[in-house]
Amino acid sequence: MGEVRSFFTLGEEVASRVRPTTAERAPEEEIDLATLGARIRHARQARGLTLADLAQRVDRAPSLLSQIENGRKEPRLALLSAIARELDVTVADLMRAEPPSRRAALEIALAQAQARPLYAGLGLPEVRPSAKLPTEALEALVGLHAEVGRLASVRSATPEEARRANAELRLHMRARHNYFAEIEQLASRISAAVGHTGGPLTERGVSAVTGHLGFTLHRVADLPRATRSVTDLRNRRIYLPMAADGGHDPRTILLQTLGHFALGHTEPAGYADFLRQRVEANYFAAALMMPERPAVDFLRQAKAAKALAIDDLRDVFAVSYETAAHRFTNLATEHLGLPVHFMRVGEDGVIYKAYENDDVTFPTDVSGAIEGQIVCRYWASRAVFHNPDRYATHYQYTDMGRGTYWCTTHVERTGSGDFAIDVGVPFAHVKWFQGRETTVRATSSCPDPACCRRPPADLAARWAEHAWPSARAHSHLLAAIPPGTFPGVDDTEVYEFLDRHGAE
Repeated sequence: MGEVRSFFTLGEEVASRVRPTTAERAPEEEIDLATLGARIRHARQARGLTLADLAQRVDRAPSLLSQIENGRKEPRLALLSAIARELDVTVADLMRAEPPSRRAALEIALAQAQARPLYAGLGLPEVRPSAKLPTEALEALVGLHAEVGRLASVRSATPEEARRANAELRLHMRARHNYFAEIEQLASRISAAVGHTGGPLTERGVSAVTGHLGFTLHRVADLPRATRSVTDLRNRRIYLPMAADGGHDPRTILLQTLGHFALGHTEPAGYADFLRQRVEANYFAAALMMPERPAVDFLRQAKAAKALAIDDLRDVFAVSYETAAHRFTNLATEHLGLPVHFMRVGEDGVIYKAYENDDVTFPTDVSGAIEGQIVCRYWASRAVFHNPDRYATHYQYTDMGRGTYWCTTHVERTGSGDFAIDVGVPFAHVKWFQGRETTVRATSSCPDPACCRRPPADLAARWAEHAWPSARAHSHLLAAIPPGTFPGVDDTEVYEFLDRHGAE
């Protein structure tokens, strides 16, 4: 089979490392009934006996021997001794851990694979390895099971799929300057239809958008815990919680939900598709909260006055600082000719979101993913947490190996803690921004360990052998991606919820 070993060979290698021989096993140790049954069948057929023949010789019912040979029933020692005697083998021969043949090993492996929850969860029929099933087909089935199990194991060990999907999506967004013209056009048509021509989108305006798209809004106290909203497509209802959770703007949650339907999303085909849809729905919501034409007009006027500021954009449209920063990165390159970068960083320095098209050197892992990496301690997104007033807007120049960048950073408090929202540009473009006169300056040579990863020599000399910190694990970065079309959502809970409310 070339470089690919058969499942039989691989299984025997693993078994030889973890499974003791007959002589090594303790008398009370469990035996592999599937292997025992296969060895009895093999020995019976080698003697030219039918199941009925052997049953008559040991004075037992053929149905009982059939259950034993299929690994569904364990024989008593007396019966096993009688079977061994009639088949002219020893009990030790029958109880050997190795399957009697390559074919038998494949049949056992297939039965075991189909009994696992991973296969049961697929809802596919069970394949019974009858004598008519070619050995090559059996080996192909077992090999496919092994590969499915391996991929599931890899993806459940780390959020590898999420990191890869994030990295690929970021490259796609960078190629478009983080600007989606088709979503802007759709949002502009809806804004015009409901009469939102600028300024904050009011609750009445959100209701108008909801009605324009053919839905009604319902606030409930029993929304499934894993959801932010549930949509009843049969009755065109959108259910939201009674109150916003974790500091999220309730307008944003509703508009993101509506975005999936306005953009024609179908059930995600995988995690990458799910992530893409989330990004597009978020973009749609921001484009309605801050329509393109009035937002661009405001930004162009501010640029002409050399007074660009995320704070001002936030206040004009009455949105969060993070929403304003996101929207600025949507529009800055396409309409203002400004290369930018954006980060959302936790107080511990972990990057939660990031985007750049200005060649700033973000830390990445081997897959190119940025989320979960630690940002340089000298960057503005970490320095802001050391300010006497951490909630005041922080401006900073940072000299890096490939140039100097200027950043404006603001800390937002959320139910999950404080996060720094950071927007930056190369030095050549700082002239358009408020805060350019700051004297705060830092130098970063990351990823060189001597920059901030390695402690100063005198500090390390005093404490290196006398410190033992207990690390706080970032479980969201280590946990497996929840299964399902919509990761982490319990379908039964959603359907039961809709049952409760469908008749209202």
